[in-house]
Amino acid sequence: MPRRLNLPDSASVATPDTAGKLFAPSAARNVTPLIDALAPLLPASGQVVEIASGTGQHIVAYAKAFPALIWQPTEIDASRRASIQAYVGETNLANLRPPQALDATAPGWSQDVSAPDVILLANLLHLISSKEAEVLISEAAKALSSGGHLLMYGPFKRNGQLVSEGDQRFDADLRNQDPEIGYKSDVDLADFAATRALLLAQTIEMPANNLLIKFTKS
Repeated sequence: MPRRLNLPDSASVATPDTAGKLFAPSAARNVTPLIDALAPLLPASGQVVEIASGTGQHIVAYAKAFPALIWQPTEIDASRRASIQAYVGETNLANLRPPQALDATAPGWSQDVSAPDVILLANLLHLISSKEAEVLISEAAKALSSGGHLLMYGPFKRNGQLVSEGDQRFDADLRNQDPEIGYKSDVDLADFAATRALLLAQTIEMPANNLLIKFTKS
């Protein structure tokens, strides 16, 4: 997670530098809009667990932007954990933890995190199956502290519909590589999350036709 796919050029393609840090141009492009959108959604203090932290670019920027929060990166891929650790070591931020090995599509992972106030993930759900997405949401509901938030960013169907030609092409490319993955519907996710006591709190339109969706644990 995310699956190893031959993604199209619009997807995140990471290249390493001499220090072992991976760099994804897409992560560099969307981090500032994400920080701006997250600012009113995050608590004043507490712990944030990021699922599938990827290269590490996002979580380092988050830790700098929100120093009162403790940031915990997680990642299943060892090479990406090495990249995250390179960023962590370079920045030396007191509120940024070393990366934790975690597969958020595996049942039971909620036992490996300690009641975070926020669980955050970006650009992941379209790269996993619907069943895996349900596991992720179910375990997030178990892991979160009471009143905690699940924040999900990325491309989604709106009420089951792909709303642009670019989304249609990207979704088709993904499904051609693995018919079980592809865009998820915002409405279907909200309906499922509600069965796990995660109530839809806010949906924010983001650049490049993405959404930032906030759920709150009741």
